[in-house]
Amino acid sequence: MTATAATDTPAAVTGVEHWTHKGDVRLFLWEKYVGRPDGKPAVLFVHGSSMASTPTFDLTVPGRPDSSVMDWFTKRGFACWTVDMEGYGRSSKHRDIPCDIANGADDLAAATSYIMRTRGVKQFLVYGISSGALRAGLFAERHPERVARLALDAYVWTGEGSPTLEQRRRKLPEFTKTNRRPIDRAFVHSIFQRDHPDCAEMRTVDAFADAILALDDSMPNGTYVDMCSKLPVNDPAKITVPTIVMRGQYDGIAGMDDLLKFFARLPSPDKQFVVMPGISHASFQQKNYLLVYHILHAYFTQPRPAYTGGAH
Repeated sequence: MTATAATDTPAAVTGVEHWTHKGDVRLFLWEKYVGRPDGKPAVLFVHGSSMASTPTFDLTVPGRPDSSVMDWFTKRGFACWTVDMEGYGRSSKHRDIPCDIANGADDLAAATSYIMRTRGVKQFLVYGISSGALRAGLFAERHPERVARLALDAYVWTGEGSPTLEQRRRKLPEFTKTNRRPIDRAFVHSIFQRDHPDCAEMRTVDAFADAILALDDSMPNGTYVDMCSKLPVNDPAKITVPTIVMRGQYDGIAGMDDLLKFFARLPSPDKQFVVMPGISHASFQQKNYLLVYHILHAYFTQPRPAYTGGAH
């Protein structure tokens, strides 16, 4: 995968709304690029449990440059895509189902099929955060031929050593009673207060909350139920694509020992494990967000190895 460096001249970013179907479910896709999308490496961003795609990946915060990771990557030669999972944002919410990890992987299959037909993309650079990383991992297990490189941020494997999940499990009976849970501004603030409150600026948290609540006042419970009672949902031995595991220093979801055991079982020799200093859970909304961009960009633009071993 190759991409060009950013220039000093401001680039005009184009955003295009797309829709596709998964049976009777309508899925919203958002595409951004500079110039034309043809022939550019395609990044697919996968959102987490408690917010739709565009608040996470195409956020605008006055006075905070490059708050949109999609814009940042488009200006460096990529075509960027994201999709609202079923039950989130602009996508269909009519089915009374929990919208779990497996359902999200189905959504990614439908979204990538559409993008491949529409833009001629053959493989994707896939980034998933939190339960989005679980969705992305399961998608990579099912469709490795579609994934050039995989980035798992704020990931959890078995849940061992996760204080956030330990607290969340106490509400499991409540989560299993209904397929959706209400959210509000206080809930969004709690995401940034539970691990290390200093990691994000309040103006960013407020802008994030505004964007989330403009689209949703409730969220599906399926990913919460999966992460509290059904882990592991990914088999590292079946994730055969090049993979980077990104763990925030203060992340209460991603237990370090749990992730290292997962990482050791990934079969591809083209893999990395990165600890991101000063980061808690929602990486792109942290003070150190540009560090996260750099790590992801470096992995997505890493040259193919000239030598991979062979018979002696």
